[in-house]
Amino acid sequence: MPDEAPLVITERSSDGVLLVRLNRPERRNALSTPVLMALVAALNTATADPSVGAVVVTGNETVFAAGADIDELAQASSEDDVESPRFLAWQEIRGFTKPLLAAVEGWCLGAGCELAMCCDIIVAGKDARFGQPETNLAIMPGAGGTVTLPRRIGQQLAMLMVLTGAPITAQDARDCGLIALVTETGQALERALGLATTIAARAPVAIRAAKASIKLATALTEQAHLHREREIYLALLGSADKAEGIRAFKEKRAAVWTGR
Repeated sequence: MPDEAPLVITERSSDGVLLVRLNRPERRNALSTPVLMALVAALNTATADPSVGAVVVTGNETVFAAGADIDELAQASSEDDVESPRFLAWQEIRGFTKPLLAAVEGWCLGAGCELAMCCDIIVAGKDARFGQPETNLAIMPGAGGTVTLPRRIGQQLAMLMVLTGAPITAQDARDCGLIALVTETGQALERALGLATTIAARAPVAIRAAKASIKLATALTEQAHLHREREIYLALLGSADKAEGIRAFKEKRAAVWTGR
């Protein structure tokens, strides 16, 4: 009997980018707990590999991920633990410290939209659709759809998306700040990989620090964030990469980053 297809497929480029493809086309890339755990394993590999500077997660040409696995959802109950393996997998994905990009074509719904929102930059083809339709099943989003979404796009539009279950277009998602870029259909992955390559070539210590500081925007008051930003900035001034960056600028050459 042949081995089952992997739940995610990883491809490592020579430019420091790890591509992670969701690989359940027969289930429209439904995000079962095993899929999330496979994604976590891929991200953990990227964390441990200093040559990986950025990660791109994608689906296929018609669907990024259409939601949670309906069979798994049918077996879930109100007696399940809050800190289940699924919950902990989501926490690990959100805690990934290197740049994480999403390339979205087609449907990006429910848990798929929540996964995209875990990413630092979302690039979508113009025919992509984003939605949180869980209320159609008499439940609600459970992995950030009522937490991250209103922080990204505001309470009014989040209410509209969640309470009606209706998806929005890629352009509407760009206009409201849910995603960063809209491309022609079929070009999201190419654009995301290009961005990831650019980011991976930059000083890793600075990129990780900048990502961490930006993510504090919804966790701290403005004054507390300004204070923390200054602390992170000062720590970077003592890095070997900062010294190399200054030298390279003065010598008019490309910098050679060490990640220290």
